[in-house]
Amino acid sequence: MSTFPSAPLSIPRWIAHRGAGKRAPENTLAAFELGWQHGWRAFECDVKLSADGVPFLLHDATLERTTDGQGVAGERPWAELATLDAGSWHSPAYAGEPLLRLDTLVDWALPRGAWLNLEIKPTPGTEAHTGRAVAEAVDRLWRRHGHGAPGGPAWPLLTSFRPEALLTARDARPHLPRGLLLDSLWPGCWAVARQLQCVAVVLNHRLWTPALVQQCRDEGWRLLTYTVNDAERAATLLQWGLDGIITDAIDTLGPGA
Repeated sequence: MSTFPSAPLSIPRWIAHRGAGKRAPENTLAAFELGWQHGWRAFECDVKLSADGVPFLLHDATLERTTDGQGVAGERPWAELATLDAGSWHSPAYAGEPLLRLDTLVDWALPRGAWLNLEIKPTPGTEAHTGRAVAEAVDRLWRRHGHGAPGGPAWPLLTSFRPEALLTARDARPHLPRGLLLDSLWPGCWAVARQLQCVAVVLNHRLWTPALVQQCRDEGWRLLTYTVNDAERAATLLQWGLDGIITDAIDTLGPGA
């Protein structure tokens, strides 16, 4: 099996952050539905594992900020996580909105033709296990929805701030496209992206300069950036040559504008 994706990665220009930015409770099905209603067709989200190995969506390591639960999410079995309210923290209109399993999201997204950027967000200490498990789940779910058949869905982009997670994802399913997330340009980051055979790099928008865009282009990487909510900044980054903009501003940028 090839260590690189079998076809060039097509990056949507506009990608909704965590489903619908801040307009709905992040990483829930309600958020993806709202983003879709605003015309968005590409979405970023965070994937981690429950204690019993179920891939589900949550940004934080702990439950307090976005649910009525407490403690480390990855230490809870899915049966317990499934009972939590992941909507009331946002607004009363979303009271009772549950946490979202990856397979439920895929069953919603792929028949509609939505594209996904899945950030592997391991519970600390589970980086290697999470990267492997998410890659295996993605391969299974996309094939179930017809990847490889005429008109079948394109692979998602797997990204992570944690090289260990991308390494085990690569080793488990090397054909899945990978991207290294960077919030700072730490020593050796570009060598790591090469070692992981990434097809993309995803940087905090404040890090990009025209010279860095050219440097990364010369490496053959696709270029994405987060989280851009200002129209002028988005226009500048696109003018410099970035491929994809991840944004919370689903009603003022991109297809929502």
